[in-house]
Amino acid sequence: MTDHPSLQPYADAWTHSIESISELVMPLVEGEWNRATPCPGWSVRDVVSHIIGMECEMLGDPRPIHSLPRDLFHVKDELSRRIEVQVDVRRCHTAPEMTSELEYTIIRRSRQLRNEKRDPSKMVMSPLGVEMTLENALRLRAFDVWVHEQDLRRALGKPGNLDSPGALVARDVLLERLPKVVAKDAGAPPNSAVVFDVSGPVEFMRTVRVDGEGRGTVDASVSLGPAVTMAMDWEVYFRLACGRVRPAAVRDGIKIEGDQELADAILAHFAVTP
Repeated sequence: MTDHPSLQPYADAWTHSIESISELVMPLVEGEWNRATPCPGWSVRDVVSHIIGMECEMLGDPRPIHSLPRDLFHVKDELSRRIEVQVDVRRCHTAPEMTSELEYTIIRRSRQLRNEKRDPSKMVMSPLGVEMTLENALRLRAFDVWVHEQDLRRALGKPGNLDSPGALVARDVLLERLPKVVAKDAGAPPNSAVVFDVSGPVEFMRTVRVDGEGRGTVDASVSLGPAVTMAMDWEVYFRLACGRVRPAAVRDGIKIEGDQELADAILAHFAVTP
């Protein structure tokens, strides 16, 4: 247990997801580490390398000094370059090296979380290279690890944990980013509303309202006469929002009522993760 109850749900979600990842990859043979995942440009080894690297940064370990190759098509900006260093430096690691480093990192981070004395509002440097509160940094780690657990499950053909504690953290993180998608990125008209009806393991209905000045907010109340209603399964929702699939590939799984042009614009901007 941490000293601060507000951190505990994120610590629990992180623990559940990262231990699930450990169970998934522990029995893998060497070739399975090279399987492609839904995360663009990354194999199973790369996803696990990323997780290890981010947790090492949360521990305060120094970042590797490493030059990236120039032919990585998925590395497009400074943030993706920063993230890729922890991945590329481990691309030559064997399966036993990967699993042993993952286990050691989990032990160290679990101990750090159990003994966490810092206030949740304390500003810390996140693995993304920006300062944020300790609470938000841990929340984003719980989110990130769950999303990558799903990447690994899809790559390895072992679905599960779509309704785990990490899934609920992911739902909340993604919903926070929805008003920008609808109001700013997709350009929904002032004084309009867009409803998202999500079914499956994680079920919810939310309305994004755009006020007279074009600002968006999200709430759980029902909207009468929305401009668009979009219904989809939770797995479709988070895969779209996390940039794991293009809208055209899952269009059969999305039911749209209302303004088709606005719906297309929303789907075109739906991916909100780096």
